[in-house]
Amino acid sequence: MNHLPLIIKREYLTKVKNKSFIIMTFVSPLIMVALIAVVAYLSQLNNDKERSISVLDETGVLSDVFVNTEHTTYTILSGTSLETAKELIKAKEDFGLLYIEKSSDAANILESVRFYSDESPSLTIMTSLEEKIGKKLSDTKLRNSGVDIEQIEASKTNIIIAQETFTGEKTSKVDSYLKLAFGGAAGYLLFMFIIIYGNMIMRSVIEEKTSRIIEVIISSVKPIHLMMGKIIGTSLAGITQFAIWVILGSVLMFVLSAIFGVSLTELQSPQQDIVNQAMQNPEIANEIQLGMQSFFNLPIANLVIAFMFFFIGGYLLYSSLYAAVGAAVDNETDTQQFMMPIIMPLILAVYVGIFTVIEDPHGTVSTVFSFIPFTSPVVMLMRIPFGVPIWQQLLSFTILVGTFMFTVWFAAKIYRVGILMYGKKPSYKELYKWIKY
Repeated sequence: MNHLPLIIKREYLTKVKNKSFIIMTFVSPLIMVALIAVVAYLSQLNNDKERSISVLDETGVLSDVFVNTEHTTYTILSGTSLETAKELIKAKEDFGLLYIEKSSDAANILESVRFYSDESPSLTIMTSLEEKIGKKLSDTKLRNSGVDIEQIEASKTNIIIAQETFTGEKTSKVDSYLKLAFGGAAGYLLFMFIIIYGNMIMRSVIEEKTSRIIEVIISSVKPIHLMMGKIIGTSLAGITQFAIWVILGSVLMFVLSAIFGVSLTELQSPQQDIVNQAMQNPEIANEIQLGMQSFFNLPIANLVIAFMFFFIGGYLLYSSLYAAVGAAVDNETDTQQFMMPIIMPLILAVYVGIFTVIEDPHGTVSTVFSFIPFTSPVVMLMRIPFGVPIWQQLLSFTILVGTFMFTVWFAAKIYRVGILMYGKKPSYKELYKWIKY
């Protein structure tokens, strides 16, 4: 009799009724939303902090470049010494003093600029000051050399090369980043799901071994059915938990925004303000429009279907290995020697996807790794948005399924012997003997 449905049901109910599972299912979204709220609040405090910077410019050529902003006020000092200015700043408790020593040559000014403050200034403030002074000095040097600055500015030309496929579909640089974002999110989600719930399967096997419950269960259930029941049951519990996280997290974010007035927009930094200003540029706005068009041109149906199949195939493949590792050891400490061979292909797949797929999604490296079953779930998902022929997707998935079937057979061999072994740390040589039994 096939007991697989009963094992799946038992494993699922055991997981979802576990107190720690229930607590973390509802507490984790609260923790994540609380962290986001704290970061948003701290970012808001940081962005709203008003700073007063005094400028002592003995050269008299740089004072006009310091224009007040919403959160930064510049005070130009004159007719005072550096020491007097320092005492004045301390008395007023201003943020800092920018001192530009008098120099006869613009080139020497670069070596005579100092910033004094009680606390270390942020990188953003120092970069802003350096850019202001650098641009002014560059323009001064050009004017002293008889160069017309206005003519140089007028001669600058920004060009955006229009991209279009041979079939007439318009694309852009934004299109590539959008496709990478979709593929990267899918690959990262699979990676995290395997790590979190693969470990859950492994711990479940170890727990039943140490409690000796497995000896009773195995008397009426085939080892392979027990292993598959654990994998599928734990997977369903993981999907249930993830769905609750998404729903509860969305509700909490809405409540947080509506009641407490905390919004993700508060996470904006000064660098994002620069981006927002750049978006007002007509050329960049055109790029955004092309990006929106690219979004609607994405193979959404292909992405969804491929994600489902490769996600399930990749997860089942690695879960069977986690189950085999759990069966081979008596405690989690002993799993370390077997975890590296499992984790390394996943890490390799992520790195190949990030550093290779974006540069050449149809190159040899990307293509080869999208067919290797231990890396294909991640790499192929990152390649599909760039347009992968259906036959390649089908071939990659077929290889993945074939490898999964072999891995299940391989893992079941270890599982069959390992679940009844106690008190001894198995070596790779002993695992090989178990496979031959």
